[in-house]
Parts: sequence; C-alpha cells; structure tokens
Amino acid sequence: MDFVTLLPVFMFAMLAILLFSGYPVAWVLGGIGVTFGAIGMYFGVFSFIEYFNIVSRLWGSAAESLILVAVPMFIFMGTMLERSGVANDLLYCLQVLLRRTPGGLALSVTIMGTIMAATTGIIGASVVMMTLLALPVMLDRGYDIPLATGTIAASGTLGILIPPSIMLVIMADLLSISVGTLFLAAVLPGLLLSGLYLVYIYTRARINPSLAPPLPDEMGPESRIGLYVMVLRSFIPPILLIVFVLGSIFAGWATPTEAAGVGALGAILLATFNRKLNLGVLRDVLQRSALTIGMIFGIFIGATAFSYVYRSLGGDDLVHEFVTHVGFGSWGLLVLMMVMVFLLGFFFDWIEITLIVLPLFAPIMRTMDFGAHIPGAADIIPWIAILLAVNLQTSFLTPPFGFALFYMKGVAPEGVKIQQIYRGIIPFVSLQVVGLLLVIGFPVLALWLPEMMLEAGRPGG
Repeated sequence: MDFVTLLPVFMFAMLAILLFSGYPVAWVLGGIGVTFGAIGMYFGVFSFIEYFNIVSRLWGSAAESLILVAVPMFIFMGTMLERSGVANDLLYCLQVLLRRTPGGLALSVTIMGTIMAATTGIIGASVVMMTLLALPVMLDRGYDIPLATGTIAASGTLGILIPPSIMLVIMADLLSISVGTLFLAAVLPGLLLSGLYLVYIYTRARINPSLAPPLPDEMGPESRIGLYVMVLRSFIPPILLIVFVLGSIFAGWATPTEAAGVGALGAILLATFNRKLNLGVLRDVLQRSALTIGMIFGIFIGATAFSYVYRSLGGDDLVHEFVTHVGFGSWGLLVLMMVMVFLLGFFFDWIEITLIVLPLFAPIMRTMDFGAHIPGAADIIPWIAILLAVNLQTSFLTPPFGFALFYMKGVAPEGVKIQQIYRGIIPFVSLQVVGLLLVIGFPVLALWLPEMMLEAGRPGG
C-alpha cells in the first residue's frame, strides 16, 4: 500500500497520540479531520468543496435531528433531580427499609443508583451526588472502604445503560434504529447488572459482616404510619417519574423526545414539591446543563468532521479489506469489537469511543450472521448495540482513566485513597464482564422486550 492509501491509518494514529495531549477532545477530532482533509487535497484524493459536506452533515445529524433534542432535556431532568433533594430522601428511605438486611446500606446505595439511573443518565452527576450522600455515612458505619467505594462507583455508572440513557439516544441515532427499541433492549441487561451487584454485596456481607456492619434497628419513623408517609414522600415520586417517562415511550404513547420533555417537567414539579425550586437553583441547573450539553455536542461536531474525512479518504474500504483478509467470521468480529472497546475504555470516555468506533463498525455489524443463536427473525443490531453499551460501562471504572473514579476521589473524605478506590472496583468490573458474557450467551436478555412490544404493535417510538 502507498502513503495515500494509508492516510486513514495515519488519522487514527494521530488521534491516539493527540487524545493524550490534554487538549479538548472536540478540538482534537475536528482538527485532525480538517488537517487530513488538507493533506488529502494535496494528494488529490480530497476536494475543498467537501468541507461544505461536513457542515451539511452536522446540520442533518445534529441540529436537525429530532431524536437528539431528547439529550438536552434528559440532561436538564437529571441535573434538576440532583438539586431537588430526591436522592437524599430516597437513600434514607431505602436504608430504613433494608436496615435488617446484611449489607443493607450498600444494598440501599445500589438500589438508589438503579432508580436514579432510570431518572438521570448523567454519570458524573450521579457518582458525585452518591459519593457526597452515601460515602460519609458508610464510613461512619464502619464499612470496608474498597467495598463502599466500589459499590458507589458501580451503582453510579448504571445510568449509562439503564434508560433513559443519553448514550443509547446517541447510539440509536448513529445506527439509524429506534430509540424506543434500544431503550427496551437495555432494560433487562441493566437490571441484570444491578442484580449481580446486589447478590455480590449481600453474599460478602453475609459471609463477613465486619465488611458491612448492620444499621441500627431504631433507625427511621417510630410508627408504621410514619413509615408509610416516608415511603409515599421519598420512594413513590421518582418511581412515578420513571413510569411516566419510560412507560410513555414503551407503550407507544410518546416519542423519546416528547417523553424527555415530560421528564424535564416532572423534575421541576418534584423540585417544587420538595420546596427546593428557586431562582438560584434554576440558574445553576441551567448553567450546568448547558455546559454538559455543549461538551457532548462539541464532541459530536468534531467526530462528524473526523468520520467524514476518514470515509472520504477510503477508511471504510480499508476496514472491509482488513476484515476480508483476516477471514474473521461474525463471532470473530464480535470478539474483536468487544476486546477493542474494552481496551479503549481504559483510556477514553464513552462518548469518544462511541463516536469514533461505532461509525467504523456500523457497516460491518449489518453483515453479521449468528444463525440460530439469535431467537426467531430478530434484528441483531439492538443486541450488538447493547453489548457495546454494557462494555462501555466499564470505561468509567477501569484505571488509569476511569472517570467515575476521578469524580469520586474529587469529593471523597480525606481518608479515602485512590488505591482503595481502585481495589474496590475490581470485583464490580469483573461482574460487568460476567454480565456482558451472559448477554452474549443469551441474546434473549436484550431482544425479548423489543420483540414482545413489536408483536403487541407498540414498537416503542
């Protein structure tokens, strides 16, 4: 191969180097795309007019996309819920309900992480919020530090998988499939991971109670009526919000964009109900939401420029040629994809991996055939997308650049060391790998709900 043919390879090599430079990812992606477009012009394989195609693609893929309108509203919903005190009340309610269960506090944190994942989907906010709320309490109760930090980090990252996940919205847009279908496909795998965490915590606390000392029996309201009132005030509201947002999508009553609007309104109503809504809170929520939205769409713009130039220079042909040359079957390609995403997760964030790797593998995914392993005539794309989503959850936990670990360390009490946090996440990353293998071995975990809703005539939006 000559130099011109290998330009896409050099693009990826340059990307791998500059991502470690500390410059914003959006500028790195866009800058490499523009630079290699100019190099392609010099060698006669790229024309100046093609730069205008990048602008039209940005308009069609981001600015004009009704699906991506859901992203800002889900971000607003999660940020508002963080400031409304919902999580604080929910954690205390769960502690009271599980105070006699081995590892009750850690189990409460995991359940809260699962519920908040279905209402926020913002990992940084979830991990920081849960660390501030739960870690000091767990340390005061004498919890083992690695177990406490691992529980919070793993539970806080469930929002990347459990709907309404921002990542699933972006993946659905990139793969041109229904967001509702992908949401449905993610429900059981997300609950599976949460269930694995719960079983692990309960088992460890049962075998060695000193790791997770029990909560005092006198904790909580003294009367049964007081307990019911606490449940109604703290547990039911976030559950109702989940039902309204996800239920309207799954039932076919609303599109994901419309449901996101309902969720944003619901978060405002919950903040009002908790008497936490005022001008200062609203201003802070809007500013933080705008920063998060700007970061995500900035990377989206840079990745669009990168992927267009990459394809224009023949990158897709190189990938297809490589796949044909090595002779991998569908299973070999799936293993290659999963290993590559897992290894990239040690160094990069989910949005970088998604916007770089997914367009690369999307054409190949549609040619895969797993025969009788896939039930019925189900579409394999949602299954593969969920496998990638489960895999990408590990990117928040795997050192040296596990972002959830940095979020936690930044707000953790002084006595918590980064080495203890690293030790704490090892069992949970192992459980995530187990969950990934289970979804690979049993595709029905991801495909049963979409197929059932399709047969019922409600595709999910």
